[in-house]
Amino acid sequence: MVLRMESPAPPIKVENWLRGEPLTTFQPGKVYIVEFWATWCGPCTAVMPHLVELQEKYKDSGLELLFVAAYEQAPTADEARTSLDAWLADKFSNLNYRIGFDSTGEMRKLWMDSSFSVGIPTSFVVDRDGHIAFIGPPMQLDDVLPKILNGSWRTSDEAKAADTERVDGGRREMREMTRRRALTEPILAKLWPAMKAEDWAKAVSAVEEAVAVMPDDLNFRALHADLLLHRLRNLQTGLPVMRQFARDAIDKNDEQWMEGALR
Repeated sequence: MVLRMESPAPPIKVENWLRGEPLTTFQPGKVYIVEFWATWCGPCTAVMPHLVELQEKYKDSGLELLFVAAYEQAPTADEARTSLDAWLADKFSNLNYRIGFDSTGEMRKLWMDSSFSVGIPTSFVVDRDGHIAFIGPPMQLDDVLPKILNGSWRTSDEAKAADTERVDGGRREMREMTRRRALTEPILAKLWPAMKAEDWAKAVSAVEEAVAVMPDDLNFRALHADLLLHRLRNLQTGLPVMRQFARDAIDKNDEQWMEGALR
């Protein structure tokens, strides 16, 4: 079942509450922002202070904020939680809003996967009757949230059109991710052992196989140039690869590609 606007909000299933009072059910009459984020995600952490400002601005209208850390990266759940606790103590020591931690994948499955949301930060707004009113980037909340709070958003044509576009786009992205995974998994099975063994010739061979089937993958293109120039020190082959990488970055006029080429 697809999670979208008008769907009943899924349950909150987190392992631990790191900040704030535990939340077991959404209370009628309140509006909740459920924000999926991670400490390693720059846009996620950048938007946190603004979300806190929205909570303060609209708290008298019944708005409550809930952060869900469901994407922390560590060898074990205990290490992920310890790292997350340390990060919060350092960066947001006075943050008293609810922060739930989940490493089981249950929250990602119930909320992110079922709504075709493929990246973070992602905001879910739960309306006063416990139904989903909005799913999308938190940067859109400034415009959408007042309409949710006054009850005009869910009945609007704008909301319905935006939700349909979001679901259709999410389906396309997930299909592309599945296709890419099928292509990359056999290549990565050769690449990572070669990298670990510092067998740079084998690593280059694996990366070139990846570039041949996915020429627009920035990570593989950057790694290809890096291995040739900095590991094998093969200027004869590496410089033409680097030049093509730079040309493609300029043609794409893409900030991330430009950063990769400059690095």
